[in-house]
Amino acid sequence: MTLAFGARQPCDNCSTPSGVVQQHCEESRRSWVLAAAICGSSLAFIEGSVVNLALPDLQAALGLSAEAVQWTVNIYLLVVSALLLVGGASGDRFGLRRVFVCGILFFGVASLAAALAPTLNALLLARTVQGMAAAAVIPTSLALISVHFPESERGKAIGLWAGASALTTSLGPVLGGNLVDQFGWPSVFMAMVPLAGMTALLTVYRVPPSAPRPGATLDLVGATLIALALATITFASLQKALNATTIAAVVMAIASGLAWVRWERQAPNAMVPLSLFLERRFAGANLMTLLLYFALSGVLFFLPFNLIQIQGYSAAQAGAAFLPLTLLIGIGSSVFGERLSQHPPHRVLTLGAFITACGYVALSLPGSRTSYLQHWLPGIVLVGLGMTLVVAPLTTVVMGAVSSSQAGVASGINNTASRIAGVLALALLSAVAVAGFELGLLELADDGLSRLEHQYLIENAERLAGLTADPILSEAQRSAVEAAYIGVFRRILWVCAGLALGSALIAWVSLRVPLLPSTPARPGDAGMPDREARRRTISEE
Repeated sequence: MTLAFGARQPCDNCSTPSGVVQQHCEESRRSWVLAAAICGSSLAFIEGSVVNLALPDLQAALGLSAEAVQWTVNIYLLVVSALLLVGGASGDRFGLRRVFVCGILFFGVASLAAALAPTLNALLLARTVQGMAAAAVIPTSLALISVHFPESERGKAIGLWAGASALTTSLGPVLGGNLVDQFGWPSVFMAMVPLAGMTALLTVYRVPPSAPRPGATLDLVGATLIALALATITFASLQKALNATTIAAVVMAIASGLAWVRWERQAPNAMVPLSLFLERRFAGANLMTLLLYFALSGVLFFLPFNLIQIQGYSAAQAGAAFLPLTLLIGIGSSVFGERLSQHPPHRVLTLGAFITACGYVALSLPGSRTSYLQHWLPGIVLVGLGMTLVVAPLTTVVMGAVSSSQAGVASGINNTASRIAGVLALALLSAVAVAGFELGLLELADDGLSRLEHQYLIENAERLAGLTADPILSEAQRSAVEAAYIGVFRRILWVCAGLALGSALIAWVSLRVPLLPSTPARPGDAGMPDREARRRTISEE
């Protein structure tokens, strides 16, 4: 089969004098572009969520320690976080469709290798390749929508993409759990192979080719420096203790990041033109993404522990508790994506972030042994409604703030912000949780606990609410653990609410500049590069 990347098709590209590549394809093909983008991103998102369910079976089958088997998740997360920017820039350099299809094919092959892996090392190698492929697929899937849909239809398309991706991601654990029960851990990887093949065929035969950015070359020095910086900060975040290795990783991350900024400022073909961040909408939207997804990742990590270990829910009940959230985001983003794009984005995003903050406050209120409908559902619904107002418009602002020739790198930056936010949230909030838990236990020293009982709790504080499952605990100890964890959970939710309110303020202040496509032409703008014309608009306002 020949991949006709260079074939001239009805949606082929033409360049305007300003250098912006116009690639809007005929209406009949846009649905295929959207379908391919949804299938591709779903591959990467589902694989990131279902593997956790296979870990116990994997551990038993290969005879691994818990820490060793956890790296089957961590290595994927690390590689994806490190290479998302490189994947986006590669799409701009070599053509979005070409990079997207190559990423899908490599993902399918790596999934097959993971399913057949006889040892942990072989599995980790396959997961590394999966992460590299996902880093190419995730940003280019969104960029394909940006370049093939006109501005009038882009909001609706991005809403459908976000909603479908959220729904497939939420269904991933259900699918993965059933596969593991029926066929064992290799099945969660094997299931990705036919989906990858179908997506690749759909893209090759139905998605128009995407021209590389005119005159662009891959910035190898910049790609190496940013990948090293992101990989080392992700690695440091995944460590469980502050030691020499962690400190060295942080130092290398800072040094690589500073070297990358210096290089990108003077590189002739920078992979990430730093001038993009002079656009207030682009910078503000990415900062919003960082804060909102930091908060959301923290809540989604700590809430299940509360529901299962404090409230007494089963794993299935805890999973069902999140269904209103995922359904609201998935269906709401699809249904309201186009309608929301017709309103000023700063108002929609400010309202969405504020409602999300209210949801986090509501989730911080319940104590122990509470009712789901009365105490938890209102907060979950508020978070779902708030994020529904945020997901599609936020992505639309990011992609609309740059020219279509920079869609890949813009998508890569935005996806990197959300991924790094998740990694940092788990690392930093976990450290805060353990410290706060210890402090809470110390404050409860005189509440009916003996010195030995209290000492045992302090020594095992890093287990957090997991201590409630310890059979040797007395009722007094168990009550102390529950009270201390509820206190920590509330503080974490307040932090997340504060971050959401901060993102609302950012939306109101920074997202009021007209998007690039709607910037009116004025005398002297003709022939002016897009960034210069946009900077002129901003300075005059």
